[in-house]
This record gives sequence, structure tokens and C-alpha cells, in this order.
Amino acid sequence: ARGFGHVDTWVFDLDNTLYPHHVNLWQQVDARISAFVSRWLGVSAQEARAIQKDYYRRFGTTMRGMMTLHGVKADDYLAYVHQIDHSPLEPNPVMGAAIARLPGRKLILTNGSVDHVDKVLQRLGLSGHFDAVFDIIAAEFEPKPAPQTYRKFLELHAVDPARSAMFEDLARNLVVPHELGMTTVLVVPDGSQEVVREGWELEGREAAHVDHVTDDLTGFLQGLAKKV
Repeated sequence: ARGFGHVDTWVFDLDNTLYPHHVNLWQQVDARISAFVSRWLGVSAQEARAIQKDYYRRFGTTMRGMMTLHGVKADDYLAYVHQIDHSPLEPNPVMGAAIARLPGRKLILTNGSVDHVDKVLQRLGLSGHFDAVFDIIAAEFEPKPAPQTYRKFLELHAVDPARSAMFEDLARNLVVPHELGMTTVLVVPDGSQEVVREGWELEGREAAHVDHVTDDLTGFLQGLAKKV
């Protein structure tokens, strides 16, 4: 597994990565997506759910599938699905302190929007700890794990992948980063509480493109801060 001694850029996914899986914040977004699909296509809730998950797997996000196949405008979609209650998120000053001790830049690479990122970081008390956010709009609505999305991110922020680490909760989103030379870390549920995830979303911890696995990101970062 690749180490961290050479890393000067730390790249983090947002949802289910910077906050615990069991908060199930994304479950709220998931329900809003189903409702959007149902209303837009005029189908039942059950049919909308099936379409939503099919597009998620095929296109990387349901939004991309709805844009490609049904002419949905990204702004309308994002505004609707991110109308959620962020109150389940609690401040995590310990994580903030661990992130602050990491040497170099800290960036966020997410399939969500900047607006959603800002609200999440504010609730977590992490707003001042990141140098930049690369969201789905910056990606021109091409979500991870599309290779071109990572290339756009690296180019825009002048990131050397050979000197970077990527933290992510979906193993499939670490394939390209690993191929590019990044040290990869898969963040998994801690097992203490039930999580609302698709079975395939929890797979991949044994994959060759996953260098490290943790169910405690705060503790993992604290350990890194002592070594680098």
C-alpha cells in the first residue's frame, strides 16, 4: 500500500466521508431524488426508485441520467434535492484539528454542489479548513468516477496526483485516482449503527486500488498528523 510521507495535497469527498455514514444525511437527499424523478417523469414512487438507482449506477449520478435522457436542467435538480435538514450533523472540532495539522493543501472533490458543501461544512465546524471545492458544476456535470472529472480537477487546482491522497466512501470512485498515482483511502461505516446504503456501495475494501481502509476518519487523520 502507498504511504503518506510524500503527500502535500489532501483530497476529500464530502458525503459519508467527512461525516459518519450512520448520520444517513444522504438518505434525505435520496428521498428527494426519488420524488423529483417521480414528478418529472410522471411515474409511481416505486418506478421512480428503480429508475433513480439505475441511472445512479449507469451515469454516476441520477442527475446525469435525468439530464442526458430527459432534458432536466441541473440547477432545478440540485435546488430541489438539496432541500434537506442538516441538523443531524454535529460539529467535529477534533477532526478539524487533525485536518489542520496535515501539511499542504486540503481540497474537496464532490458530486454535490458548492451550496450543499457549504451547509455541511458549516454544521461540522470545518468551513475554514479547506482551500477549495471542486463540485459537480465545476466538473461540467460529469460526476465521479468519470476519468475526465478527475483530470479537470487536477488541472484546475494544479494537483500532482503522485503527491496526493484521496479519501472517499465509494471504492469505485478510487479506481481512477489510484491509476493516476494517488494514495487512496476508503472510509467505511464503523459498524456501530445501521446505515442506509445499497449493497454495492459498501463493497471494494479488498480491491487492489484501495491502499487503506478506515471506519474512523478522525482517528485515522490524527494518526497521520503524527507521522507526516
